[in-house]
Amino acid sequence: MTYRAPVSDILFTMRHVAGLDRAVAEGIFGDLDADFVASILQEGGKLAAEVLAPANRPGDLEGARFNEGVVTTPSGWPQMYRRWTDGGWARVSGPAEFGGMGLPVLINAACLEMWNAANMSFALCPLLTIGAVEALAAHATEDLKRLYLSRLVSGEWTGTMNLTEPQAGSDLGALRTKAEAAGDGSYRLSGQKIFITYGEHDLTDNIVHLVLARLPGAPPGTRGISLFVVPKYLVGADGSLQGRNDVHCVSIEHKLGIHASPTCTMAYGDGGGAVGWLVGEENRGLNCMFTMMNNARLGVGLQGVGIAERAYQHALAYAHERRQGRAPGSANAEMIPIVRHPDVRRMLLTMKALTQAARGICYLTAEAIDRSQRAGDEEARSAAGERAGLLTPVAKAFATDVANEVASLGVQVHGGMGFIEETGAAQHMRDARIAAIYEGTNGIQAIDLVQRKLSLSDGAAIEREIADMRAIAEDVRMTNVDTFGATASRLTAAVDALEQATIHMRRVLGAAPDDALAGATPYSRLFGVARGGATLAQTALASHRLAVSGDPDPAHPGRIATARFFAENIAVTAGGLAAMVTEGAASVREAEVALIGHN
Repeated sequence: MTYRAPVSDILFTMRHVAGLDRAVAEGIFGDLDADFVASILQEGGKLAAEVLAPANRPGDLEGARFNEGVVTTPSGWPQMYRRWTDGGWARVSGPAEFGGMGLPVLINAACLEMWNAANMSFALCPLLTIGAVEALAAHATEDLKRLYLSRLVSGEWTGTMNLTEPQAGSDLGALRTKAEAAGDGSYRLSGQKIFITYGEHDLTDNIVHLVLARLPGAPPGTRGISLFVVPKYLVGADGSLQGRNDVHCVSIEHKLGIHASPTCTMAYGDGGGAVGWLVGEENRGLNCMFTMMNNARLGVGLQGVGIAERAYQHALAYAHERRQGRAPGSANAEMIPIVRHPDVRRMLLTMKALTQAARGICYLTAEAIDRSQRAGDEEARSAAGERAGLLTPVAKAFATDVANEVASLGVQVHGGMGFIEETGAAQHMRDARIAAIYEGTNGIQAIDLVQRKLSLSDGAAIEREIADMRAIAEDVRMTNVDTFGATASRLTAAVDALEQATIHMRRVLGAAPDDALAGATPYSRLFGVARGGATLAQTALASHRLAVSGDPDPAHPGRIATARFFAENIAVTAGGLAAMVTEGAASVREAEVALIGHN
């Protein structure tokens, strides 16, 4: 189960799909250049491969343990966490004024991919802390920032996100956790939260919980939710740790995957009230939390990319080693590596193409976030913000669906041995499954895309995206290189299908919203297929141009072959997806008779 960080592929995608070189040339990334970024990725890849990856399988087998309120991570994990923080990796994207490096989201995205590919259970902890930093930096008072941010940015402390309750999963309007003002500027919280990732652990001395709760007299539903910072240990004015707060882990979940990541049930206020402080305005907590959740959704998409890359590497290595069967049409009795069998080759190419397409979409999203925050022109920042909003639900849903599909194919490539835990292929499949569920299920991402994002600037944002994809397809056509095969026509057809489905969606949203929601998930997938195919075409075009210029890309033939495979074997599903969007609602609406329960 070794892992090699695909630094060259990551950097190539950053430069030729996400627009790293353009951002550098425009000065958006300050004095960064591609060489500096490459050096960061090389060091990060080395840590991922040599430190995090070897602990992945032992961590899965040992798991997190719970004993009388104490959660212990697998053997050696506190030391591994310190190596990670000592290397400065917690500081990559943190604000400079609180000790962070202030590097672009795009660079941190590449790091997150590598951490998750190497060890998804471990990488969940930093991912939540990054989100806590973002929420506090955007909405907390100066006093709260002074007390918490520098220690969170350094990784000395970790952060959590406390939303879910037993009766309130995706419907946050149903949450019941209470908060009451204490008269001294603080609040007392009481209630229970479930599914809290790293809610308790032994990696750091303090854990900073961001908790959604209701104030007395708050409006019903999501309009009456406030956000509070509730530390495990209270913090003195000088930053020193004081007494234990009234917040405790009462159990951890026994899960399908990510066994080493403690998923906690947290009890607030069993001893009189957990002390917390308001973040942002009263009853505006969901807005504050969405600062944390939106970028966390990109982070979960990157989890999908990482676990898919790991599963692909694992399956590819096995397919080269495993000998079974004879070459088709050969009289030679010698068994051949299974990678030479056409169906195995098809599965591996599907795994590779889907993974690289998902990477491209996630990195495009990261660059859009950077541009929305760093571009000098207000109009450019606004357009980039809309692009980031449009792409985020697609990045999360497409990449995590891909993770599940690729990990499942990885088990299939292994055959019967994939079903055996000792090979490790099953762990990728188990770990990947949660990514399509948390941080908003992929169905919720699709609803967000259709209900909220298609209408950005009265549809101008989606029109710009479609125009960009269409220009890439035309660029491939004009290149007129035989090795591209039918890439141009298949990609054009996929973009046409997306445009037709978009027109339909925008038309029915007002007239028949249930019909729009019935087609939301296939629409999201269609968007991912078209955008993913376009990103692969971009890498193929860039590689071709480098070859023509005399500065060849070592992976040149492979990039074109991967883009062509995606276009001719995956992008061709676009027409069927469009038909589901435009014609499938009636069968969903009228199928209630098929879902009648029976005792």
